[in-house]
Amino acid sequence: MKARHLHAITGLLLLSACSDSPKSAAVAPEPPPYDARLVTPHGLDARLVARGGDIFKANCAVCHGANAEGAPNWQRKGPDGKLPPPPLDASGHAWHHPGTWLRDTIRQGSVARGGNMPSWEGKLSDDDIAAVIAWIQSRWPEEIYRSWLALEEKARMGHAH
Repeated sequence: MKARHLHAITGLLLLSACSDSPKSAAVAPEPPPYDARLVTPHGLDARLVARGGDIFKANCAVCHGANAEGAPNWQRKGPDGKLPPPPLDASGHAWHHPGTWLRDTIRQGSVARGGNMPSWEGKLSDDDIAAVIAWIQSRWPEEIYRSWLALEEKARMGHAH
């Protein structure tokens, strides 16, 4: 008898889950599925990093590589006399520059400094740029990120470029 009663209740619950009636406000929503992209190092905001990765892949990867590895021979000028896109991971030099320099380079491009990177001003918002930088930083090893934080602190104090 108990088993039949339990089956009846289970059946009613399943049927009510399929109804078109609106859900009660008291029912907690399902948590979003686990997304491995949301696990980030350095205490960076996971959602910002994930968003930055999407923006990077859509706009930056064509030149800097899907994994921010940069162009081959990025330290040698090409036939046009300009340096190819550098890696943005720990093997490059992006982490040698404070956040303001990184933001300005993305916003203004590198053409004025002899590079090929176009200006992203008007194409990427400041929030988009911050997200891309967070994604890039999430790819740096802890030691590199700590070095960058020290540089960032010096920049805030007026002691770095």
